[in-house]
Amino acid sequence: MPDFIYDKKLYYNPVEFAMDRIGGTWKMPILWRLREKKMRYSELKRDLPHITHKMLSSVLRELEAEGFVTRKVYPVVPPKVEYTITRRGERVIPVIEVIRKFGTELMREFGVKETGGTRGQQK
Repeated sequence: MPDFIYDKKLYYNPVEFAMDRIGGTWKMPILWRLREKKMRYSELKRDLPHITHKMLSSVLRELEAEGFVTRKVYPVVPPKVEYTITRRGERVIPVIEVIRKFGTELMREFGVKETGGTRGQQK
């Protein structure tokens, strides 16, 4: 496939393009959590304890701008905001499932044990 430019960035292949949309530490975990239900910002933050408020806000803005989630603000005090996965976001879920399965297999192959704490450790 020939190189292409999107949003002033040069891409060399469709995988690079897709990973730029859904890659990184937090995009897939957020989409994974939204696959079954709407969630408020505070619920996402509680479910992802290692993400900072700044990072969560930033990633949610990116996912919304790219059409993977929608954000609904309710006119109440205190403000209530809900995030919902879109059809585009739903199309990512099977990809995440495959990556999760592959990651679990690799962890087993590399002897990585889950600690139940903040991070897995190598054997």
